[in-house]
Amino acid sequence: MKKPKWVVEKEQARKAAASETVWLFGLHAVRDALMNPKRQKLRLIVTRNARDKLTEAIAIAGIDAEMADPRKFTAPIDPASVHQGAALEVKPLDWGGLAENCIGQETPRVLLLDRVTDPHNVGAILRSAEVLGASAVIGTRHHSAPETGALAKTASGALERQPYLRVRNLADAIVKLQEMGFFVLGLDGEAEQTIEAALEGKRDLPIALVLGAEGPGLRQKTKETVDQLVKIDAAGGFGSLNVSNAAAISLYTSLNG
Repeated sequence: MKKPKWVVEKEQARKAAASETVWLFGLHAVRDALMNPKRQKLRLIVTRNARDKLTEAIAIAGIDAEMADPRKFTAPIDPASVHQGAALEVKPLDWGGLAENCIGQETPRVLLLDRVTDPHNVGAILRSAEVLGASAVIGTRHHSAPETGALAKTASGALERQPYLRVRNLADAIVKLQEMGFFVLGLDGEAEQTIEAALEGKRDLPIALVLGAEGPGLRQKTKETVDQLVKIDAAGGFGSLNVSNAAAISLYTSLNG
C-alpha cells in the first residue's frame, strides 16, 4: 500500500533533521560549544594560533583538531566570515519542549519571536536573554533564524546556555503558555498602553513577551492570541527600536518595576 503524501513528507523532514549539521566559527562560539557536554561535536578545524588559544577546551571536548593554513582556511563556511582560525561542525542542540524550559524559575520570563529571521538579531536576543535571566527564547521552525555560525558568533556563547526553542506554530505555543499561567504581552508600536502600565502589580506572574520582525511586526493571528498589546514608551517622535534592543528593554522592564 502506498504511503500518503503527508506521511512521506514527514519522514523526509525527520531524516533531513537527523542529518542536519551546523558549522560554528569564531573563538568564543567554538570554545563554548567545545565545553558544552550537551553539544554533539563532529569536526574541528583550526589554525595553529587558534589551537593554542583553545587548548583547554579541545582537551575537555576530547576531539581531534584538523590543522589548517591561516592563508587557506579549509572549513566549508563563507570566506567572508570572521572565523578567527576556528570552525566546528556540530549537531543542532535539542532543548526539549515548553514545559521543561519555561516552568521552574521563581518569576519565569520567556521571549517569543514572530518571524525574526536575521541571525544577528536572534543572536543578540539570546545574549540579552541569558544576561537578564530569561527561561527561554522561542521562535518557529519556519520563518525564524535557525542555528547558524553567524547567530552563534553574535550570541557570544549564549547559544550554548540559553534555551532556544523552535515550535511549529507560534499561536499554539502562546496558548500553551497561557494555560501554564503566563501573562502574554505582544509588543506593538501602535498599542495604546505601555508595557510598564500593563505590568503594574503583575510582575510576580510568569510573563511572556512576543516580538515581531522589524517592519511587518506581529502577525494578525499573534495579535489576536496574546493577552494584551503593549508598547515601549519612547521620548520624541523617533521610529521603532531594533528588535534585539526592544527585547532587552522589554525583558528588563518586566523584571524591574
